[in-house]
Amino acid sequence: MADTAPPPPTPSPTPPDPQAAPVATRHIAVTIDRPFAEAYAFLSNPANWPLWASGLGTLRHQIDGSWVADQAGGRATIVFTPRNEFGVLDHRVTTPEGHVIDVPLRVMPNGRGCEVVLTLFRHPTMDDATWERDAEWVRRDLEKLATTV
Repeated sequence: MADTAPPPPTPSPTPPDPQAAPVATRHIAVTIDRPFAEAYAFLSNPANWPLWASGLGTLRHQIDGSWVADQAGGRATIVFTPRNEFGVLDHRVTTPEGHVIDVPLRVMPNGRGCEVVLTLFRHPTMDDATWERDAEWVRRDLEKLATTV
């Protein structure tokens, strides 16, 4: 029997209202036994993301600084933080349905290696099963990253 891939992560946009109550978050991390500079150089090139980030879809090309990704529901756009010396890899995904999802992502030195930490926000309407599924999806993608860099 062939394995079937789980559905992609559910969009969990951060609340658009700065006065909204905070939502639950999870900081999902992986240790990578590669130097910070090497891991950051790999991650700061969006063309490398399809090698490990299965939830983004297929990155095609850039249009006006945004990357275009083909996803199951249509075309999404992703804007990545410009290269910087601090290991910040935040990105903003606009889903085919028009949801805007801000994804904080960091690379931090850790001895001869580094830590990669993604913050996952729980949308207020998200049920427990979906929240767990999305967290597991991110964990698997980060584990794939650790073996890909």
